[in-house]
Amino acid sequence: MTITEMVAKRSTCLRRHVGAILVKDKRILATGYNGAPTGIKHCEEVGCIRQNASIPSGERHELCRGLHAEQNAIIQAAYHGISIAGSTLYCTNKPCVICSKMLINAGIVKIFYEKFYDDALADQMITESGIEIVRFAL
Repeated sequence: MTITEMVAKRSTCLRRHVGAILVKDKRILATGYNGAPTGIKHCEEVGCIRQNASIPSGERHELCRGLHAEQNAIIQAAYHGISIAGSTLYCTNKPCVICSKMLINAGIVKIFYEKFYDDALADQMITESGIEIVRFAL
C-alpha cells in the first residue's frame, strides 16, 4: 500500500487523492491516480466543478473533470497493451460503482483497499461478481 499512497500524491483532485496499482505475479502492471485526462487542465488550475456546485461525494460522478485512479490504471494498461485479467487491485480507497463495474469486466480477481467509500451498489456488484475484496489494515 505504500506504493499506492505514493501514486496518490500525483493526484490533481482538490477533494481527494486516490492511487491505484494493478499487480499480478508480484509485478506492477499499471498505476493510476485521479485527475483530468492528458492535455486537459486540472482542477488545480481551473477549480473543482463538484465543489463549486456543492455536489456531495458519491453522487453525479459524471460532473467532474477527472478520472478515478482505478479507471486510469485500467486505461494505462490498455494503452500499453498489458493484460490485467487475473490481477489484483491495490487502491487507497474502496472503488465506487462505476470503477467496480470496470474492474469486474477487466477480470480483476481481488481488491485491497485502505479507506472506506460508502457505495452499497458497488458492494453488491463486487460480491455478486466473486471478486474478493479486503480492507487493508495498517
